[in-house]
Amino acid sequence: MTTGINYGSLMHQAMRGLIRAVLEDVQKDGLPGEHHFFITFDTGHPDVEIADWLSDRYPGEMTVVMQHWFDNLEVSEDGFAVTLNFGDAPERLYIPFDAILTFVDPSVEFGLRFESTDDDGEEETALVPAPRAVTEVTPSPAATEDKGSEPRKDADVVSLDTFRK
Repeated sequence: MTTGINYGSLMHQAMRGLIRAVLEDVQKDGLPGEHHFFITFDTGHPDVEIADWLSDRYPGEMTVVMQHWFDNLEVSEDGFAVTLNFGDAPERLYIPFDAILTFVDPSVEFGLRFESTDDDGEEETALVPAPRAVTEVTPSPAATEDKGSEPRKDADVVSLDTFRK
């Protein structure tokens, strides 16, 4: 028997469901307008799948940007897989929704942060301010060789530490 309603856990589930719904729409229709995402995740989560060189470089957490170039976005009930370009090296990543630490869409100043509040693994969901300035990523020479399509831009790994309390 429970001692009460765990609103924090319910909010946590709802916000991860919101992220899933947004990514499902992007999978189906692409990114609309100026929308783009900064997604920070725990690289040590047991179900995260990233290249060894990325987990070596980012042993705790990593932020990826889904904006100009991403490919093969596949969203499932538990997470999403996407191919991003890291310096002309496409890499496939799988990120479970429960590994996400922050989800930010600066184009509309929307952001979520998931914080652990105790040793029981219980998390708290909080709205966070979206960053105002976005650094554009310049395309690599190989990225602009595709004729008939927009120039491809490299993925950029950024730190959102300045937006954390």
